[in-house]
Amino acid sequence: MSATTLTRPAAPAPSAGPPRPRRTRALALPEARWAAGSLAAFLAALALQLCGAPGWASGTLYAAAYAAGGWEPALAGLRALRERTLDVDLLMVVAALGAAAIGQPLDGALLIVIFATSGALEALATARTADSVRGLLDLAPATATRLRVGGAGETGETEETVPTAELAVGDTVLVRPGERIGADGRVLDGAGDVDQATITGEPLPVAKRPGDQVYAGTLNGTGVLRVRVERDPADTVIARIVAMVEEASETKAPTQLFVEKIEQRYAAVLVAATLLLFAVPLALGADLTDALLRAMTFMIVASPCAVVLATMPPLLSAIANAGRHGVLVKSAVVMERLGRADAVALDKTGTLTEGTPRVTEVRPLDGTTADDLLTLAAAAEHPSEHPLARAVVAAARERGLPVLPATDFTATPGVGVRAVVGAAVVAVGAPGPHRDHPAVTAVEATGRTAVLVLRDGEPAGVLGLADRPRAQAPGAVRALTALTGRPPVLLTGDNPRAAARLAAEVGLTDVRGGLLPHEKAAAVHDLAAAGRRVLMVGDGVNDAPALAAAHTGVAMGRAGSDLALETADAVLVRDDLAAVPAVVALSRRARRLVVQNLVIAGTAITLLVVWDLAGTLPLPLGVAGHEGSTVIVGLNGLRLLRERAWRRALGNEEG
Repeated sequence: MSATTLTRPAAPAPSAGPPRPRRTRALALPEARWAAGSLAAFLAALALQLCGAPGWASGTLYAAAYAAGGWEPALAGLRALRERTLDVDLLMVVAALGAAAIGQPLDGALLIVIFATSGALEALATARTADSVRGLLDLAPATATRLRVGGAGETGETEETVPTAELAVGDTVLVRPGERIGADGRVLDGAGDVDQATITGEPLPVAKRPGDQVYAGTLNGTGVLRVRVERDPADTVIARIVAMVEEASETKAPTQLFVEKIEQRYAAVLVAATLLLFAVPLALGADLTDALLRAMTFMIVASPCAVVLATMPPLLSAIANAGRHGVLVKSAVVMERLGRADAVALDKTGTLTEGTPRVTEVRPLDGTTADDLLTLAAAAEHPSEHPLARAVVAAARERGLPVLPATDFTATPGVGVRAVVGAAVVAVGAPGPHRDHPAVTAVEATGRTAVLVLRDGEPAGVLGLADRPRAQAPGAVRALTALTGRPPVLLTGDNPRAAARLAAEVGLTDVRGGLLPHEKAAAVHDLAAAGRRVLMVGDGVNDAPALAAAHTGVAMGRAGSDLALETADAVLVRDDLAAVPAVVALSRRARRLVVQNLVIAGTAITLLVVWDLAGTLPLPLGVAGHEGSTVIVGLNGLRLLRERAWRRALGNEEG
């Protein structure tokens, strides 16, 4: 047997988990700074005006609000004009200037502030998404230990640290305990427990042995692995997740383009009508001041300011109410979309379940009591840091059992632990050759993980471990079924048997287990292709493509990965599943109020415009009518701020 020479460089420090991507601070964006300056100047000017300060004081601050919030959309609008496109932002600037020209600077400044704030929020969301995608790429380590045969005149293998981007198919890499795997490949030699929750969503580390597949970015917990690279670094599962998130995000662009076309048409018609209303009477001999006053009055009463405020207060009120109850909805567009969902897809681990394994079944054998079995198992497992070991020790402590001292402790990756407890040799771990034991078969048949406890080589009992469903899961499933008219679909990377067991506990019938991230996204695409507007709820990196592909994505806030939190449209800050149907019901109420407000605003604008065109609408009356309709729709929308609105939503009352 020939010797193998290994030149061992210093191993990198063990990774404690996925790196957290840098987050863009709001005020780091120029759009946000200009919007904040415009808002501050507007509020100061309003305060001075209400306090009776000299007109020049409030006027100066209103001018500052115009300049800070309006210069960028004005410049962008002028550039668009050079390309023969009329931008709606430019229309708002013109309307604001028109308001100021006829002595109503407050109206114009309010328009400027609204649109500047909207642009800042859009820029922030775009920057945050880009940061999260870059952070996902950091899951894969920057370097890997590649093995070379016969390097430097030696007959054995030598190690070299290389960038993971330089790995090629067929290379062999060495992965030590605590290191992240640098490429998708297959284990050639060694054994270890690999945490691959970032890819598959499985709650427990998976034992890997020769022939098993491993993924870039997953964490090797125990044992040394030699892995043969089977995919180019640019084509790894983690890289494909990034590509799918970006691609799914881009599919939302056509809707935005449609909205922009509508805005351009409205802007063109309004500007043309204003110019005609000024030019035609002037050409027919009308007084210049009268013609200008009528045109500016038309510009004010036909301004979409009332329509904007008719839409935003219900949605923003619903967002604020949901936020007070632990649901972060990222924008008014998202709040509107939530109510349109007619199909729901749910992740399993960490979403429907708590994400932490627990001992759910204790089966003692050969006269051993349940307490004795747990005492032996906890003593042997206590030195281990494996998640299953922690679950066994926690179960013993919950029963008030002592954790006895153990000696001669050893742990074998993929097999289990062995220790001397008292006078007995206790082994705890995978069933191995005892897999056909009736007690093991009975535990595994229920979808639980079977852990065999041996005392002096003889089976002393079997422990069943499982990830427990959240207390709110069954109720949330029932409520979502009632809201959408069909039960949610369960999409999980966990094994089908465990998925089926969980589904039976919470009331789901459509179960799809053993799915990789791209398969979850494909399942969402299939639902969408059938004409469904899909609401996806998940928590892990592996859920990000599905969250991005869905009509609306919701992430669990406490245990959710950074990419899931950034990709999702809404976040359950408290991981309360009951809030999902509640926020859907709240969204539907908000959408109904939006329709009511649009009818009110549209009716007011129509009446005022007709009055201005058919007769002589006094400017004070036009402003009063315009602002009055704005106040009415604003107050109507603020109804959703009340606590009663959330209680009704929590009871899933849509009316």
